[in-house]
Amino acid sequence: MSTTDEFPISTTEERQAVVATAGAPPEADCVIVTRGLKREYDMGGEVVRALRGVDLAIRRNEYVAIMGPSGSGKSTLMNLIGCLDTPDDGEYWLNGKLVSDMSDDALARVRNKEIGFVFQTFNLLPRASALHNVELPLVYAGVPSEERKQRAMEALERVQLGQRVNHRPNELSGGQRQRVAIARALVNRPSILLADEPTGNLDSTTSEEIMRVFAELAAEGQTVIMVTHEPDIASHARRVIVLRDGVISSDDRREAFTAKVGL
Repeated sequence: MSTTDEFPISTTEERQAVVATAGAPPEADCVIVTRGLKREYDMGGEVVRALRGVDLAIRRNEYVAIMGPSGSGKSTLMNLIGCLDTPDDGEYWLNGKLVSDMSDDALARVRNKEIGFVFQTFNLLPRASALHNVELPLVYAGVPSEERKQRAMEALERVQLGQRVNHRPNELSGGQRQRVAIARALVNRPSILLADEPTGNLDSTTSEEIMRVFAELAAEGQTVIMVTHEPDIASHARRVIVLRDGVISSDDRREAFTAKVGL
């Protein structure tokens, strides 16, 4: 498999070399590193081993899709990457911080600062304008009003919605609503943009529209991590990681993806 200077982690051996040293901070250009990540759940007395030891390294500015069949562990991995859950064992480093050992309060602070979330259900306030919806994370962060408006406008312009700032969600198309949600995820200038099935509620034409937005953001240098079960959506990413039975079964560049994934 070919390796490029821009995205040098392309084989299992290279990935393991990056994550190998337990307890040591990762390389400076790695925004995410997991080492032996494990997570189990007790489901009515039956232990489900959702993750069985995941070693992963994602460098800054990568555009990554995480795939896997139902029960593969991809949702659990997303929750851990998003600091919505904590592992039972292993390490998770986010932007140079060992977050796997943090308290819930510390995790919340990291989550709000470092991660922008995009979900398939847009989660917009129906009576608020696009601008106010995008401003909300900055309100909670205590950012002054004028700076909030400026940053919200910048985020909306990044997703080509500068002319729709005063429109409410019911005045916008599905694709425009998802772009408002993406702008809201970007407004805190996060280290990673984490998208969970971002086109799940959209038709194929609108899905392509949203994929173009992610591609443009990645081209601008934003680290994008997308969780999806759809091969055609994952094929837009530059790197595709497939989970099966709680471990990484393949980790490929976009060119190799179509031939290998076979979900």
